[in-house]
Amino acid sequence: MSTFTLLGLSGSLRANSANTKLLHEAARLSDAHYTGADLHLPLYDNDVEDAKGLPEAVETLVRQIAEADAVAISTPEYNSGVSGVLKNALDWISRSSGNPWADKPVILISAAAGRSGGARALTMLRACMVPFRPLVMAGPEVAVADCNTQFDDNGHLTPRYEKSLQELMVSLRQAAGH
Repeated sequence: MSTFTLLGLSGSLRANSANTKLLHEAARLSDAHYTGADLHLPLYDNDVEDAKGLPEAVETLVRQIAEADAVAISTPEYNSGVSGVLKNALDWISRSSGNPWADKPVILISAAAGRSGGARALTMLRACMVPFRPLVMAGPEVAVADCNTQFDDNGHLTPRYEKSLQELMVSLRQAAGH
């Protein structure tokens, strides 16, 4: 059987981000070859695009999405929505030729310090993904609440969330043909 490749997009750039930890857990639970995307992108600016085309970092991200078997996107919740970092990346990707997301198996997950676990950000993220036409897994929904206490010292999720994430990853692998 071929290796299952998973690309992770974390909407948080923090070094100790719970969303990045959540992506690593998704990879561990699915035995995936994992690559984390670099979302340190310039702010989208149509004048820059017109003058210079897509930045090299955006071209790399588009290629990574196209080449991965599946994509996992994890978002924090900032002011009841997705982070600017994540929205900016999606805006840049939308400017690429072709659509690397088309029919790509994707999961949308979140981790947030609040009690909703980023559920409102997930709703917004689903809406942001509609134009790309990916194959978004319907559930189970994984929105890790009180995220600062839901990972152990090894970065593993508590059992409260691990089971749901594992179920979601089984669905993602199956959708990707693995």
